[in-house]
Amino acid sequence: MQNFVHFHLHTTYSLLDGACHVNKLVKRVKQLGMPACAITDHGVLYGLKHFYDVCRKEGVKPILGCEAYVATEPHTERNSRSGNHLVLLAKNKAGYRNLVQLASIAYTEGFYYRPRIDKALLERHHEGLVATSACLAGEIPRFIADGNLQEAEAAARWYQNLFGEDFYLEIMLHKADEGLAPEVASAINQEVYASQLRVNEQILRLGADLGIKVVATNDVHYLMKEDADAHDILLCVNTGKKYSDPGRLRYTRQEWLKSSEEMAALFPEHPEALANTLDLAAKIEEYTLESKPIMPVFPIPAEFPEDAAGAEQVALRETFGKQFETLGGNAPGGLERLRRIKYESDYLEHLARAGAKRRWPGGVAPEVEERLGFELKTIRNMGFPGYFLIVQDFIAAARKMGVIVGPGRGSAAGSVVAYCLGITNIDPIAYDLLFERFLNPDRISMPDIDVDFDDAGRDRVLSWVVDKYGADHVAHIITFGTMAPKVCIKDVARALDVDIPEANRLAGLVPDGPKTTLDDAFKASPDLRNELEHGSEMSRRILGIVQKLDGSVRQVGVHACGVIISRDPLTETIPVKPSDKDALLCTQYDGHFVEPIGLLKMDFLGLKTLTVLKECLASIQEARGETVDIESIPLDDAETFAVFSRGDTTGLFQFESDGMKKHLRALQPNRIEDLVAMNALYRPGPMQYIPQYIERKHGRERVSYDHPMMEPFLKTTYGITVYQEQVMLLSRALAGFTRGQSDTLRKAMGKKDEKMMNEMKPKFVDGCLANAEFMKQCRSQDAARQLVDKIWEDWKSFAQYAFNKSHSVCYAYLAYQTGYLKAHYAPEYMCAQITSEMGNFDKMPVFIAEAVAMGYRILPPCINQSSAIFLPERLEDGESFGLRYGLAGIKGVGLGAAQAVAAERKRGGPYRSFGDFVGRLGGAVNKKALESLILSGALDCLGHHRAALLEELPRALVRADKAMKDKASGQGSLFDLMSGDDGGGFDEDAVDDKAVPPMPRLERLRFEKDLLGIFLSDHPISRYQDVASQFCSLAEIKGMLDALESQLAVVRANNGGAAAKGDDERRRKRGPSQTAMFCAYVSDVTAKNDRQNRRWVSLKVEDADTTLEIPVFARTYQALLNGGDGSRADFAKNTVLHFTVEIGPGWTNEASLTLVDYMPVEHVPLRLSKKVRVALEQDEMTAETFTALRALLERHPGKIPTQIVVKHDGATETYIDVGRDLYVMPDTTFLDDVEHLLGRGRVSFQMRG
Repeated sequence: MQNFVHFHLHTTYSLLDGACHVNKLVKRVKQLGMPACAITDHGVLYGLKHFYDVCRKEGVKPILGCEAYVATEPHTERNSRSGNHLVLLAKNKAGYRNLVQLASIAYTEGFYYRPRIDKALLERHHEGLVATSACLAGEIPRFIADGNLQEAEAAARWYQNLFGEDFYLEIMLHKADEGLAPEVASAINQEVYASQLRVNEQILRLGADLGIKVVATNDVHYLMKEDADAHDILLCVNTGKKYSDPGRLRYTRQEWLKSSEEMAALFPEHPEALANTLDLAAKIEEYTLESKPIMPVFPIPAEFPEDAAGAEQVALRETFGKQFETLGGNAPGGLERLRRIKYESDYLEHLARAGAKRRWPGGVAPEVEERLGFELKTIRNMGFPGYFLIVQDFIAAARKMGVIVGPGRGSAAGSVVAYCLGITNIDPIAYDLLFERFLNPDRISMPDIDVDFDDAGRDRVLSWVVDKYGADHVAHIITFGTMAPKVCIKDVARALDVDIPEANRLAGLVPDGPKTTLDDAFKASPDLRNELEHGSEMSRRILGIVQKLDGSVRQVGVHACGVIISRDPLTETIPVKPSDKDALLCTQYDGHFVEPIGLLKMDFLGLKTLTVLKECLASIQEARGETVDIESIPLDDAETFAVFSRGDTTGLFQFESDGMKKHLRALQPNRIEDLVAMNALYRPGPMQYIPQYIERKHGRERVSYDHPMMEPFLKTTYGITVYQEQVMLLSRALAGFTRGQSDTLRKAMGKKDEKMMNEMKPKFVDGCLANAEFMKQCRSQDAARQLVDKIWEDWKSFAQYAFNKSHSVCYAYLAYQTGYLKAHYAPEYMCAQITSEMGNFDKMPVFIAEAVAMGYRILPPCINQSSAIFLPERLEDGESFGLRYGLAGIKGVGLGAAQAVAAERKRGGPYRSFGDFVGRLGGAVNKKALESLILSGALDCLGHHRAALLEELPRALVRADKAMKDKASGQGSLFDLMSGDDGGGFDEDAVDDKAVPPMPRLERLRFEKDLLGIFLSDHPISRYQDVASQFCSLAEIKGMLDALESQLAVVRANNGGAAAKGDDERRRKRGPSQTAMFCAYVSDVTAKNDRQNRRWVSLKVEDADTTLEIPVFARTYQALLNGGDGSRADFAKNTVLHFTVEIGPGWTNEASLTLVDYMPVEHVPLRLSKKVRVALEQDEMTAETFTALRALLERHPGKIPTQIVVKHDGATETYIDVGRDLYVMPDTTFLDDVEHLLGRGRVSFQMRG
């Protein structure tokens, strides 16, 4: 049997064109018995390292390449869109490096619709490369197809002269027949198959004439023959075409990974074309892409001399010991590398010891000294001192630039060296944090220090790093967005022209969750599985295609924080491309593959909380003249802990959720360790231990330890193993584990590595039994073994949930800082928090509502008062603060326009009129932004109603434009001098308030809500306050839910944290419900379908102070709509409704709210009121008032009895019932008329019992 190797193959990294998944591809190649395989994606090297790794694992020889686009002009020119195809393959490591260079240049210099190279670049970077002539889009096949045989031969000679015996000609043959309509197959064959026959004939002739070997290829785009339909759909997704479109892009349906037999059948007369593929594969050398860490060279100051004696080989062997050989001391250039590591290590120690004196000014304790020495030695012997020097360098630079740097993140906070260098700001000794959780001395692995900066500061630090190390040494890391099941279903359905609701229904059957595959979805969703097996023909077809496309690469992106810093220019190690987000380069390999090839990856994270801290501290300085050193605040501040204990944690980092607030109120934290523990426990899994932690803290449950030796390590968490570090410390104390062994145990337990745990358990058992102190507390050897087994099993069950204490301490400390500012500088903190969410109308109103709940007035946006951002503003009393709405927070205004308004006001003084405002801004604020400013009320200070300003705006813009042009030409200078105005404004006020009527109240409020995210000048429900006040407020409803939830939490805790099982048991445990009524404004209605395709809705309702979500599930929803006469209106946004609800235990034994009934608020007085009461003050008891009131009642005749309530001085009231002739219809017009006559709040209702 003749074998064969594929040399022209596209994986899913040929975005939305190739459909070969790398893992499945290599397995199939191995199954077919092929010894090797090439990857040749279009113009990119995205998948090379992934392909390389899988091939090595499966025992298939990887051949790394790409199908390049060779421009017919210089690659930097922009006239030709793509260029001729040419397959390039790396024959050896030199060829791989040249391939990387070409693929990088194609993107960074040659990109024009496609990444392009040219022949001049090939001449410079051809060493070690094999080239093949590619498909019909190649230069030589194109010349042949066009009848230009001389040009084809000349091109072949050019490539032959350049590549010599490493240039090959390709033949391929794709006859379209199966699966296509005859007329479509005929058209494709005329275009493709016929051309291939002509081209192949001349290719074979050229090969014979010029002595160029010919290889058979198949231009593979998908794996199996039956995948052709799925690939066809993928092309539709790529091009945005429908499957039914006769003019869409089509392939021949022959582009699968054919077997050797199938390829031989295509070319029975040319077996040498198949044999040549084996010869070519044998020519490809084995080489590795892996590399030891290639650390960037940190420039050590010249004034710090190198230890010449210590740099000698003998001294280096003594210094590094066993690590001398591991670090490559015997390899070429190894000694020089070790000298550099030693030099960097000496300088690192110098900096660390200086930092230790600053951190512990009273003297460095022996414990710290011992730890510092151990860490420095470990860092040196792993070869990573340069890493620490680089990190401390850019963090120090960040602080000098005024950038806020986080206290630390992740396991790096366990390093004393990092603390001494200022990389972290958490004392690891004080919190029992472990260095080996960060760097295991028994296992060399790249350190990983993630650093948080304030959002704006992150970009400044990155720019500094680029300036220091060079733009060609620093890059972002690429990410690949894949076709997840939900998206894939919608893509396929769209291509097949399936209705959107049906596509959404099918996609909705896929469970939510990150990294969910279709196989996962089928296991988790019986309904989805049923659609695949028994659904409609179209559903089965969609899901069948999705099974093949699931996980295909759909688009590329940039990692949010990952950055590469390289010793050498990046293109000597990794292919790059321009970044879409900024001027930095971006790798073509994703984050999984950059470290194995030796590159240094760091995470530069922008953390919004740090931006909030920065803005808050600046605001405190501005408003109060105080400088707050946030790093030096007391960690035992009672007011700060009171904020946490009340659950007032909206806006506090990682402590904001309703569930966390509930636990904090129960916990009543009074020490930083409580916040650390809550940060670690409040996550799936360990959350079940929170009630036990709380009970033990308050002495309601006894704290116990399996062994007295465990108490020192578990005392701070009341005997509960919360942190991974506790397991590590205990394994050392009980069983004598080394630092490295304890970390290996932590890792094995966290990852449920049964093999490793089985290896370590005997060591743990033997270590405990050999520990005299441990055995002293045990009655017998058997009792000791039983105890050891219990401890081990407890660890196994909990260690998978145990959290990294280093990370928890860092983030609890950051949360404490935010809590401190909220406790002591609430106006500034809330302004900074709201500012951080400007433009996010889901979150910003939440923080505004929190500020209002804290007692702060929200001052409206105002062009003569507001800054671009939210800022505190002293009120009339000179003591208290209001929060002034920032202009940039108005939808449609933007930061630039807002800053322009504030800057011009600062330059030229307050705006005097509408014309002055429009004219002075001189085009810096566009018409849309001006409309938003008007409609939001920001121009109300000018004394005109909003409709009049909108009416005048076009004319004002024309005048402003003319004034600008006149000023530019010099015509306006005399008038400017006469008026004394050099700002471009015109002072006349042409706004006519009578030209148009004022905007209706509800319309005005709707614009406010849309542009500001909140109702600011009023609230829609206030018009119905006379009715709403008769019922519960939303705050009271929430209070009922919270109170019930507190009771049910105890029930669940007694029931093992779960709801009662079985319907009867559930009903018995649920207990009674209570009925409540309230009025609320419906701000949003979200319609959804459940898994039975039944419609249900989620209502977002609010009153002036509180917001609430009400789910109305399918059965209730249908019952409500069909109740009564069946004509009830559906829920709609921007309406005020009266709700009747039941509050009680739900089926999961959690507090729930069930909608029972609803009606328009206007119907409430008619349907629910027994009597209407109109209140009068005693001094209003005049004939004139009574006459007017009687006339009012007569204008609203109805059937509801009316009562006059006269309020006397003090608390007494007199009730006067009026005759039937003055019974009324208390609709909204009646309420408006009473308000107009007497004022708001004069009507109340006696409701029916």
